[in-house]
Amino acid sequence: MPDAALFTPTQWAFCALVFTCAGLVKGVVGLGLPTLAMALLALAMPPAQAAALLILPSLVTNVWQMRPWGTLGPLTRRLGAMQVGVCVGTLAGAWLLGAPAGAWATLALGVALALYGGWGLAAAQLPRVPPAVQRWLGPLVGALTGGVTAATGVFVIPAVPYLQALGLSRDELVQAMGLSFTVSTVALALGLAANGQYPAAALGVSALMLLPALVGMQVGQWLRLRLSPQRFRLCFMAALVLLGGWMVLRAW
Repeated sequence: MPDAALFTPTQWAFCALVFTCAGLVKGVVGLGLPTLAMALLALAMPPAQAAALLILPSLVTNVWQMRPWGTLGPLTRRLGAMQVGVCVGTLAGAWLLGAPAGAWATLALGVALALYGGWGLAAAQLPRVPPAVQRWLGPLVGALTGGVTAATGVFVIPAVPYLQALGLSRDELVQAMGLSFTVSTVALALGLAANGQYPAAALGVSALMLLPALVGMQVGQWLRLRLSPQRFRLCFMAALVLLGGWMVLRAW
């Protein structure tokens, strides 16, 4: 990861634009910042560097999404086993696979983006997961999500479909995704650090990217009142399918 002082004006402008767009998407549909940021940044740098840049913007925006704090405790107890699985899966994946780099990482990222976008376009409704099944399925989904996170830097598959199948209310679902994404972000940072891919320079650049991400979120929240979030979400998912497919072809 190059030092912030070595970034060219073009690199700064590109990264700032990426995080502004990613924040805008999150402001409109409530998710998508790390997914879109990883997808676009990986066009210009190795996936490990892209993942290092998104740590602080992802962490801050997802901690904000975990509000209200009063209802966080019961939700954390309900999803605690899943979050343990996320941590174990991410760290085990980082140990086994190393930091995401090379053609295989680009291929894995493209596949993950295309699958997530395709699932979003299909608007598939998974059957409700009974409480008895959640006791063993939650940790398994968490571990699988962690493995995908370690390989690609994207932590929505299969976590988001699973959370949507728990029968949570809209507010609970938004808070649950904020919790899961926060845990995934911290686990990803630890995995990158364990592989020597999260130096102080990356932290500095990541901190500077927080401002455009927050600006984008504010614009997205303003647009949410004037656009159809459902239509915007479909466009976002279609873009992920196209981008993921192109990355797969390029890596192949």
